Amino acid sequence: MFPTVQTLKKWRLCLLSGFLFAGCHGSKQPVDLLVHHAVVYTVNDGFRVAEAFAVKEGRFVAVGSNDELRDRYVATQTLDAGGKPVYPGFIDAHCHFLGYGLSLRQANLVGTRSFAEVVEKVAAHRRNYPAAAWIQGRGWDQNDWARQSFPTKDTLDALFPDVPVLLTRVDGHAALANQKALDLAGVTVRTRVDGGKLEIKNGRLTGILVDNAVGLVSRMIPPPGRAGQIAALQNAERNCFAVGLTTVDDAGLDKDIVDVLDSLHRTGGLSMRVYAMLNPTPRNQAHYLTRGPYKTDRLNVRSFKVYADGALGSRGACLLEDYGDAPGERGFLLRPPDYYRQLADTLYRHNFQMNTHCIGDSANRFLLDVYGAVLKGHNDRRWRIEHAQVVSAEDVEKFGRFSVVPSVQPTHGTSDMYWAGERLGRERVKTAYAYRALYQQNQRLAFGSDFPVEDIRPLYGFHAAVVRQDAKEYPVGGFQPENALSRENALRGMTIWAAYSNFEEKEKGSIEPGKFADFVVLEEDVMQAAPARLRNAAVLRTFVNGKQVYARTAVNP
Repeated sequence: MFPTVQTLKKWRLCLLSGFLFAGCHGSKQPVDLLVHHAVVYTVNDGFRVAEAFAVKEGRFVAVGSNDELRDRYVATQTLDAGGKPVYPGFIDAHCHFLGYGLSLRQANLVGTRSFAEVVEKVAAHRRNYPAAAWIQGRGWDQNDWARQSFPTKDTLDALFPDVPVLLTRVDGHAALANQKALDLAGVTVRTRVDGGKLEIKNGRLTGILVDNAVGLVSRMIPPPGRAGQIAALQNAERNCFAVGLTTVDDAGLDKDIVDVLDSLHRTGGLSMRVYAMLNPTPRNQAHYLTRGPYKTDRLNVRSFKVYADGALGSRGACLLEDYGDAPGERGFLLRPPDYYRQLADTLYRHNFQMNTHCIGDSANRFLLDVYGAVLKGHNDRRWRIEHAQVVSAEDVEKFGRFSVVPSVQPTHGTSDMYWAGERLGRERVKTAYAYRALYQQNQRLAFGSDFPVEDIRPLYGFHAAVVRQDAKEYPVGGFQPENALSRENALRGMTIWAAYSNFEEKEKGSIEPGKFADFVVLEEDVMQAAPARLRNAAVLRTFVNGKQVYARTAVNP
């Protein structure tokens, strides 16, 4: 059968169109986005710096020079970066994404300089939310006050006799409750709690709750409901994109929140990539251990977040020797030792990652030994110690021996340095926040912030790791500068090494062909800028999957 005249005309038109395209574009390949005239820190194995890259279907397809890529590709959209620096999307390897979103509707007590100021902020918050069933606040730190002892509930009892109040300390490991909240929870001086503490003075509750004791009261607060959860997640996402974050590791979630995240990802209601660490509750274990890890392009569920001890600031961290400023106190483990041994064995057998919060040197020693008994020697399980804050010099090598990933928060060091020496003593504090010593064990660290304990801005952590100073440029020369990191390693810690700690280094963490096109454009080059400018380099644009999710404007500087 011969082609009809009509068919021949169609073929001729197709051929003509093809010649026209070739004439206009030569052999150029079509892509969705071409970024050029940039200083591109690829963070690949050679830490190569390029000028341009191309993106197609949400992934990087080429990285190279301006001329090379413009000769090879024709793009639906182009971005002339104007010489600005571009980095892989920043990853926060330890934070509380949902918790941060929920905290945005609580009284913000961060930076308060006295308990009187805390009360003022709580009263102002109540005027803004007069119908709320509970008054909640977060962020106070008695170490920042002239009088550094814990506050008591008396003022809250007088101001809010009929409304329950729970004000959580900045680290989340202690809280102040008023009498109404204690009554609703049934907490009295006779209440006993394992792995926690109720402060009692002169035979009366002061309202201070430490570690597991906080849960006695917080469990009485009505949950936010699905609509509240979604609003919190979306508000958190908006703020995180504005600071250059494209992946967050949420340290401690339950199945219902994981399901909400998955649903939002599938319907386009949330773009942030989430590495979800599960709470080791019986329900979470029953569901996930029988089904195994769960993975999509934006959600990864293959780890459990475990708490070994509390925080240094509230003296809940478990130490080998007494606190320097509280003789007779050493903190405590939050669970019996056998709990951790059995859980480690269970998670190992089911191929889940174990990520354990360890602040004190005793907690770090115990959990490293628990890990070692299961992991034996070098391995690729990538089990993590979260915080690894105070590690005895003789225990540091266990990170290398058992291939354990130190997941650290550099801003903890510069926040705690004003009082950590009093807690630990002059010699023991030298083994705290020792990031270079930890790095040397496996040649990598994962960086996080622990927000809302610290600020959500990843560049604060970059600055703290490199300069070992806070926003006031204190102290001169840096806090324990022998443990400062190079800029290259600090950038790796918040990109490729963080991705490695999530088993995701083959799909994110660097600007390389085949990986997700998650990247950030900054106003200033943090690899070259003066130390004092590192914290506040402005984020100009944030991209996830090659799509812009944030752009700086005059309204959101």
